Amino acid sequence: MARGSKTFSFKTLIGTQRRRLVLEAPILAADDAGGAATNFVPVATLWASLRWLDGTERRSADRPEQAARQEIVIRWRAGVTAGMRFTGGGRIHDIVSAGDPVGDRVRLICLCEEISP
Repeated sequence: MARGSKTFSFKTLIGTQRRRLVLEAPILAADDAGGAATNFVPVATLWASLRWLDGTERRSADRPEQAARQEIVIRWRAGVTAGMRFTGGGRIHDIVSAGDPVGDRVRLICLCEEISP
């Protein structure tokens, strides 16, 4: 729905966003061995809705881990890209892709992955 549409309401969008998440961006920092380590810095604290899509179990470094894919929806904002992440409630949601499929700059849909041992 376009912003000028009579049926559109920000209350509808906001009312479904009940989770408080922190959007974080990666930065590279030099480590003591002369390499670089990826750290994350907070960008913004946002209201979001989270919908579980599917989950799988896989092996990484000979250990089983669970990967859950989720759709996280926030109000539209520029600059959100793959490689960033959401954190909240002790959980980390890595952003795999982010986009505005309708193109109306009202909401941003982020496909995320959460890995747990």
